[in-house]
Amino acid sequence: MEEKQKHTNRLINEKSPYLLVNWYPWGEEAFKISKEENKPIFLSVGYSTCHWCHVMEHESFENDKVADVMNKFYINIKVDREENPGVDKFYMTFVQLTSGGGGWPMSVFLTPDLQPFFGGTYFPPDDRYGRPGFKSLLTRIAQIWMATPDKLINSGKSTVAQLKAYAEAKPEASSSETVDPWSLAEKVYDYFISSFDTKYGGFGKSPKFPTPVQLVFLFDYYGYHHKSEQDEKALDMVLYTLDKIACGGIHDHIGSGFHRYSTDQKWHVPHFEKMLYDQAQLLSAYSRAYQITKKESYAIVAKDIVHYVSRDLQHKDGAFYAAEDADSLPNDQATKKLEGAFCVWEAQEIIDIIGEEDAKIVFYFYGVENQGNVDPTQDPHGELENKNVLMQIHSEQETADKFDLTKDKVDHILKQAKEKLWKHRLEQRPKPHRDDKILTSWNGLMISGLSQAGSILNEPSFIELAKKTATFIHSNMYNGETGILLRSFREGPSNIEGFLDDYSYLIQGLLDLYEATFDEQWIKWAYSLQEKQNEQFYDENNHGYFNVNSEDKSILVRMKEEQDGAEPSGNAISVRNLIRLSTLLQKESSRYNKIAQDTIESFYTELSKFPFAMPALVSSFLLVAKGVKEVVIIGSDNSKVDDFITTVNQEFAPNLLLVRLDATQTQNKNDVKFLCEQNSVFQDLIQKQDKDRQAVQAYICENFTCGLPISDIDVLKSKIIPTSTSKE
Repeated sequence: MEEKQKHTNRLINEKSPYLLVNWYPWGEEAFKISKEENKPIFLSVGYSTCHWCHVMEHESFENDKVADVMNKFYINIKVDREENPGVDKFYMTFVQLTSGGGGWPMSVFLTPDLQPFFGGTYFPPDDRYGRPGFKSLLTRIAQIWMATPDKLINSGKSTVAQLKAYAEAKPEASSSETVDPWSLAEKVYDYFISSFDTKYGGFGKSPKFPTPVQLVFLFDYYGYHHKSEQDEKALDMVLYTLDKIACGGIHDHIGSGFHRYSTDQKWHVPHFEKMLYDQAQLLSAYSRAYQITKKESYAIVAKDIVHYVSRDLQHKDGAFYAAEDADSLPNDQATKKLEGAFCVWEAQEIIDIIGEEDAKIVFYFYGVENQGNVDPTQDPHGELENKNVLMQIHSEQETADKFDLTKDKVDHILKQAKEKLWKHRLEQRPKPHRDDKILTSWNGLMISGLSQAGSILNEPSFIELAKKTATFIHSNMYNGETGILLRSFREGPSNIEGFLDDYSYLIQGLLDLYEATFDEQWIKWAYSLQEKQNEQFYDENNHGYFNVNSEDKSILVRMKEEQDGAEPSGNAISVRNLIRLSTLLQKESSRYNKIAQDTIESFYTELSKFPFAMPALVSSFLLVAKGVKEVVIIGSDNSKVDDFITTVNQEFAPNLLLVRLDATQTQNKNDVKFLCEQNSVFQDLIQKQDKDRQAVQAYICENFTCGLPISDIDVLKSKIIPTSTSKE
């Protein structure tokens, strides 16, 4: 009992809800005790809304017999992968290389020196089908450790040495002569063409993820040299996919926002958790789709996403929480959580809530069936039996034609039905658990999404949300004296310093926020963060950025991430940030361009072999090759300036950067604005404008050279979008 008590209550003060159990957090205290008591470490990595993490927790970690073995023979550490992605990345790489797969929960056994010697993912509590259960595994490894610890220690050392050699390998010197960004883009495009689902949209079969990183690449591919048949096909794939996702069950038609992924090919039955990073990236994608097509349906979906996050994920002072769980109690009397319980419907339930006549409309529109519309193969645990996942099967016009109604009448019925169903959900069903930690990186993505949507859709309230988010991070998760970002906030800031994606995503968000507000404080902060990122993460020897900073000695090997996952790689976003900043900050142009180019070159080998795994890096490579097209608008006639800005925001060019200057900025020599201090081109343009400050003119600038002033909006519009299909 004394032994058990000695190792409990270590995580009560941790910020993540997943960590509010009696284990050790990742840190020196656990490492020290492991060495002193000569016990191996059992490391469990998961996250708050992870279904199988909860399963293993209930089956094993809350089992007295299992807990006794763990506490007697191991020092046990739990890590939230979203709070500490550096730990997750390193040990997940080990698990993937040694087992051929990965996932969460991740279960890894370490020596007291943190070297991994065995790992896997979910383990059932008991032996099953000839495979050892978790209790047997714990016992066997403990026996080996006590009998022959050197065997496990040497295995761990060998593994770490191999990972270190892999991570520190220099790029092939000869590869730089053969890698062309446009050729890489063609390969990625061809890959997406070959894997595109022409019937349901998206790529591959099932399970299906929204993959906004891939959609962004296809937008860029289209935008750099559109108008050809091939480039139009790239756009068609994106728009068709966005249409299908918006209609699918992955879209919460009653509660707004998007679920994590679809378990089937048709986007019908989702895994019901909702992640902030999906909302942020899909917000950008739907806004971009509206910008290109001007179709109101895309604007409606973008606004729906903002409605969801501002209602359900927003902290009272700004910034956004991480996620909502897939599982919830079906009613107040229930004791067992079921996946999707908050979202799914029985047919009779809908009739009781909205009435039989309106239900006919809803059933036809959303594909509701009396016995449920979920394929049993998509419901292995029987949790969705007789349930309906709403999915738009027919259009408003088709529904109107079916019931001999006007489209306006159908719209009215559907709107009222959704309001009644949402009210029922709120009043009669317990809400899913909300992971209420605030992550810097995901909020950086949200700042980008809100800034872009606000500018494109002309929704100032969205931009205000972005400003509140940036202000929250600056006030609560940033040390102005040291320049250090913190990773997370929950009931106060955590003590975990930011990782590469925290810096790169936030810098990107601040640059997007500047283009939405033209407030130079966001550029100044982005510049400071970029300098700190370079200092803490850049590899001066082999180039590229590590995902953890140089001060974190608990990570035995600093890894670099070039491949995209649910989010773009930090290196890809960093390259893009450097190029944008180098355009704005002339004094840093040469240095930042070199870091960007060297970062790209450091991944030439990987880019040559499988560029389709890193579309964000290929997109950034295209930006390096093409260069930024800077539109500078000058003048103090705010009404006309706004007309110019609106015109620019209506046009899509992937390398566009919008700047607003005002001649009054340099009127007082003691009040020179930041951009003019950093960029002589801006100073020259303002001086030219000085004689007539009311005049509004635009300049197209590339490579710090600007064309003639443009005072006609139509001419400006024609200059933004190229008429040539040339890539040069």
